[in-house]
Amino acid sequence: MYRALIIEDEYHLREALSIMLEMIAPDKIQIIGYAESADEAAKLIDRLQPDLVFMDILLKNGTGFDVLQQISYHKFHLIFTTAYEEYAIRAFKFSALDYLLKPIDAEELTIAIDKIAGLKDRFLEEKQVDELTYNIHKSPQRIVLPTQEAMHVVKLSQIMHCETSGSYTTFYLADGKKIMISKPLKNYENILIPPDFFRVHQSYLINTNYIISYSREGMIEMENGMTIPISRAKKEAFFKLMKEE
Repeated sequence: MYRALIIEDEYHLREALSIMLEMIAPDKIQIIGYAESADEAAKLIDRLQPDLVFMDILLKNGTGFDVLQQISYHKFHLIFTTAYEEYAIRAFKFSALDYLLKPIDAEELTIAIDKIAGLKDRFLEEKQVDELTYNIHKSPQRIVLPTQEAMHVVKLSQIMHCETSGSYTTFYLADGKKIMISKPLKNYENILIPPDFFRVHQSYLINTNYIISYSREGMIEMENGMTIPISRAKKEAFFKLMKEE
């Protein structure tokens, strides 16, 4: 059973989320409190020390980011609730933080809760919040890659290519380092986008800035010496991108 707080300044949205949680997760979620302002939320989190927090970004007298900067207790799962448009959603993905779009969909809420239930640890990483705060206002330049050992903050310019195997993706960096993530490549395809990034194959997504050469037969040579195939379905779009570049 997760002890949860709902941080939301609109009463009807607060009530709707409460009712939804009671319907879909009565044996998993116990709501222990509500807050509608940033100051109130920070005090409530430190006092009640919840396992899970649902938090809107825009609150009375502040934002969800203000709350996170004020609290001393961080051992909880965080799910942002937001009405932000697509440009801002990319910031959440780059920061590896969970979010739900308003109006909240019951199926998406169920998926988010099930995901949390599968995690071993609950601890809000400060570097994730820092990256989100930066990315929400600017074009993202870095991405947070979560592994069991750590949260890796990686500059996009350092990603040479990504290779997927089943539900895992390995990031190959320019310094020779490799980082394996327990997420499929499709999770990153929608945020690592052209012209800098391109998915040339079902198994590979590359940074086009690290291409040494490519052939009409459909093979790409990367700066780290790896040779990566271009799938037949991707050839036309890839050659067009290279011509434009």
